Amino acid sequence: MTKKIKSTSEEFAESLTPKEKKEFDEEYKDLLLSEMILAAMEQDDISVRKLAKLAGVSPTIVQGMRTRAKNFSVGSFFKVLKGLNCKIIIERNGHQIPLDVTRSVKK
Repeated sequence: MTKKIKSTSEEFAESLTPKEKKEFDEEYKDLLLSEMILAAMEQDDISVRKLAKLAGVSPTIVQGMRTRAKNFSVGSFFKVLKGLNCKIIIERNGHQIPLDVTRSVKK
């Protein structure tokens, strides 16, 4: 039987207390959100100011999302997604449910 070699990240995750793991998981989710926004902005070659204008939010809100600040509302998040031409799809029990962010945002 071959012993599985653990990656550095697996060893790190196993060393965390439950409280530290919860904090890590929350920060990781924030990082993923920030990276998604950064990647979309880079792919579309769009600036913070331009995205803010398209989304109808202040540049501070867009910058906060890019830097993982937690001072924005779900409404602002949907507006930024709309500005980036993104869609949200929720998957539950194998079923995909698309959310139309354009309907939830008034401009």
